[in-house]
Amino acid sequence: MDHGPTQSPAVFDVLVVGAGPAGLMAAEQAAQAGMRVAVAEAMPSPARKFLMAGKSGLNLTKAEKPEAFLQYFDAISSLKPILSEFGPDEVIGFAEGLGQEVFTGSTGRVFPTRMKASPLLRAWLARLDALGVVLLRRHRWVGPLTPHTQHLFETPKGKVPLTAGALILALGGASWARLGSDGTWQRAVAAAGLPIAPMQASNVGMQRAWSAHMQPFFGQPVKNVELTVAGQRSRGEFVITQSGVEGGAIYALGRMLRQTPLVQIDFAPQLSVQVLRAMISNRKPKDSLGNFLRKSVKLDATKRALLFELTRPMPRDTEGLVTAIKAAPLTLAGSRPIDEAISTAGGLSWEALTAELMLKDVPGVFCAGEMLDWDAPTGGYLITACLATGRWAGRAAADYLSAKALS
Repeated sequence: MDHGPTQSPAVFDVLVVGAGPAGLMAAEQAAQAGMRVAVAEAMPSPARKFLMAGKSGLNLTKAEKPEAFLQYFDAISSLKPILSEFGPDEVIGFAEGLGQEVFTGSTGRVFPTRMKASPLLRAWLARLDALGVVLLRRHRWVGPLTPHTQHLFETPKGKVPLTAGALILALGGASWARLGSDGTWQRAVAAAGLPIAPMQASNVGMQRAWSAHMQPFFGQPVKNVELTVAGQRSRGEFVITQSGVEGGAIYALGRMLRQTPLVQIDFAPQLSVQVLRAMISNRKPKDSLGNFLRKSVKLDATKRALLFELTRPMPRDTEGLVTAIKAAPLTLAGSRPIDEAISTAGGLSWEALTAELMLKDVPGVFCAGEMLDWDAPTGGYLITACLATGRWAGRAAADYLSAKALS
């Protein structure tokens, strides 16, 4: 499967551009349908962002019922048929089919037992090799986007043409440029007159200027809290950083945070307002506020520091304290730069695509993965949708060529 820059024009049935999860899945599906397949990757090695995402534990998917799983995406109507065919159960089966045992954590997140992405990727590349898929490293697609069957790529030895009956673009979003996901594909797509929703940072840290009081708590997690933004809630944890906040509970509210900068934090979601009010009312006169928050409300040092930071001066009356603990205001100042984001929202508009993920104006060209205009939080949703759209596009490209051969 492993090939360097091509020496002369090469001919394939299906040419996939991008060797991330979407591209590799598209290649597998097309190859299984009997197509001669090549994957062109701009970087020296495949799936770099996938490997980086799995460094701290590869979260493959989320064990949820299909309807609940789908609600975490913004492009529900477009993704529903695709995820209905390849959702959490199918992702688990895919991993196990590669010899990777998985387990489901207490929150429903599914991980390989070995946790890392590299064993799964090695097994996957071996399977693709057995299917005859060719991997072309250091091949950067340069367009133009046309219905022609010959496509140009920049390589260390200059521009080379590759010929294919169908082209599948799985070019990623616009974050983590050092790993190959730089969004430069937008130039060729825009030049073809296709609609693109502006790229925005998603699953990214949010900015906040802290007082010196918070410096000892940089890097510390704030656990078991509930965040509310414009009526939408997220329960979990986040991390205090030098520049603001980041983490799962923040990422889950990313779409709302792009519209409003105000988050309300419930530091004690395990306590109802009524119970907390009674606890405060029965507080002993000699019991300091800090001691009360530590012993009775069970707020650790990080939570207490953040609570005091957000509600200075701290109220002393019962109702004021209840509001401070259950709805502390955290005002943010926008997201960190897009290249620090785990993923990006925006991308190629669904209006440009058929139901088969083929470009309406460029027959024979299909698109998949994060370059499409959809957004979801971390927690297995991103990888699942990339795999699912890649599978869909790979099958559709094979069907397209098969139908064309019969006509």
